[in-house]
Amino acid sequence: MTAQTTDQALTEHLGPRLTGSALTTLADLLRVGRPVEVVDVGASPLVGEPPAYAGLLEAGLARVTGFEPDEESLAELRQADDEHSRHLPHAVGDGGRHTLHVCAAGGFSSLLAPDTRQLAVLTDFPRLAEVTDRVEVDTVRLDDTEVERADLLALDIQGGEPAVLDGTPRVLATVFAVQVEVGFHRLYENGPTLADVDTRLRAAGFVPHTFVTTRTWPLSPVAWDDPLQGHARHLVEADLLYVRDLAHLAELSDDMLRAGALVACGAYGAMGVGLVCVRELAHRGALPTDAEHRFHDLVTETLGLRGTSNDGAPSGDTDGGGR
Repeated sequence: MTAQTTDQALTEHLGPRLTGSALTTLADLLRVGRPVEVVDVGASPLVGEPPAYAGLLEAGLARVTGFEPDEESLAELRQADDEHSRHLPHAVGDGGRHTLHVCAAGGFSSLLAPDTRQLAVLTDFPRLAEVTDRVEVDTVRLDDTEVERADLLALDIQGGEPAVLDGTPRVLATVFAVQVEVGFHRLYENGPTLADVDTRLRAAGFVPHTFVTTRTWPLSPVAWDDPLQGHARHLVEADLLYVRDLAHLAELSDDMLRAGALVACGAYGAMGVGLVCVRELAHRGALPTDAEHRFHDLVTETLGLRGTSNDGAPSGDTDGGGR
């Protein structure tokens, strides 16, 4: 993908996130006593697309372990490694040996073979996903790595997401949120779609909360410079945020709720998720009784939301305009 087509294809769906001093204040309010642990499988981002958790890293509130088997991408990622960031060369999967299909555009390379008939439906995809090499690679299960826990698990590995999830029951049990790429158009032979990923995550106790990004693409033969292209888009894939089932927060540990609230607000702007975690902690006596009000004030003041009431009506006009 070129930078231009990547920008045109990608739509961001996240609202404003807490950053800087507001995140530090939130961490203090939550009594988070450690960095939140982020595990990023397929850590090489699109050009100009910082990870959702970048603000947490900048505030010194997170520690990331990234996995990137591509040597060139790994070298670039390691240039920024410090006490809060490390990147490892493993190809995470089911622990077996597989063939990596190296494609003309690196973002298409996968352990799965590209599906030529499905690719032909979309403009430029046959060229971008042309296999230029095949390399035998050994994969490792996430549970067999040095990772002990992950408050946030990010997965973006071109169809390998179900294999990772199947191989990580130990680590997944420690996770509060999962950002995962899901497919709607099957780009690879026998490749997974949303249904395959969703079934696994729901079985592990997660529910979808929000779209992070969506990617659409012109249907062939519509070209990018064709005035029709904006009206000829096909849904290809999306990044979805899954969180622990909010109906069962009482089953989660204090530590998971504290870290989960910080991840939700600092990485995804999911203030509602943060609020219900704070409420549960206060209900248990793990936070002061006024923690919910302090959280609400912090978020509304930081994001400039003081002009509206909880129901969206202007403050001071809660009766719908009647007198």
